[in-house]
Amino acid sequence: MKIVAINGSPKGEASNTNVMVSAFLKGARTAGAETVNIFLAQKEIQHCRGCHSCWLNHPGQCVIEDDMMEVLSLVGGARVIVLATPVYFENISGMLKVFMDRLTMTGNPHSQKASREKSEPSKPVETTTPKFVMIANCGYPDQTEFQVISHWIQRVALKTHTDLIGEIYAPQGKFLTDPPEELRPALSNYLQLLEKAGNEIATHLKLSDSTNKQLEQSFIANNTVFKKESQ
Repeated sequence: MKIVAINGSPKGEASNTNVMVSAFLKGARTAGAETVNIFLAQKEIQHCRGCHSCWLNHPGQCVIEDDMMEVLSLVGGARVIVLATPVYFENISGMLKVFMDRLTMTGNPHSQKASREKSEPSKPVETTTPKFVMIANCGYPDQTEFQVISHWIQRVALKTHTDLIGEIYAPQGKFLTDPPEELRPALSNYLQLLEKAGNEIATHLKLSDSTNKQLEQSFIANNTVFKKESQ
């Protein structure tokens, strides 16, 4: 199985986002998955021009000459695509949005929700389209910061007729790269949990209820000493 991560943080390899993605992919590799970690900050990807030439004149071919085709070649053959981003103004980063807009060339994205919504929510959709995992972090402690991103990725999965098989959100993400001493054991446990999540996705194409429940908790939620000091 091939799992490809698209990191939309402008900080690239030094980002809080990459701390999460790297741990997740490490777990996926322990299950035998081939992994690719792509940093959009290292690529030149221009804005979509909305010309629709990739639909009407040269299907699947974009008129813009930049690094987009290189990235798509790396994505080729992926069973799972991990979209990763920091929260910027309640949403995904502009860098990731530009990349997603350019995916217009891969097919006509008009809504086909009728056939999708008739299917049972618990029944996986059989498709060759890669399944999605969403990973995001924010500086604030509030889980509601991820509401827009969660709604957006669910709509993306709907539009592309595939499954969203995991959503992993970390509030107070600034501590992922620079944790205080008293928080490091909690962070270590959280990174191990992310590895477990990557292993489960690579093995079963889903997260266990137990792992999901643990991921929904802030990685500092149980660190009562740190919580008191930060209040």
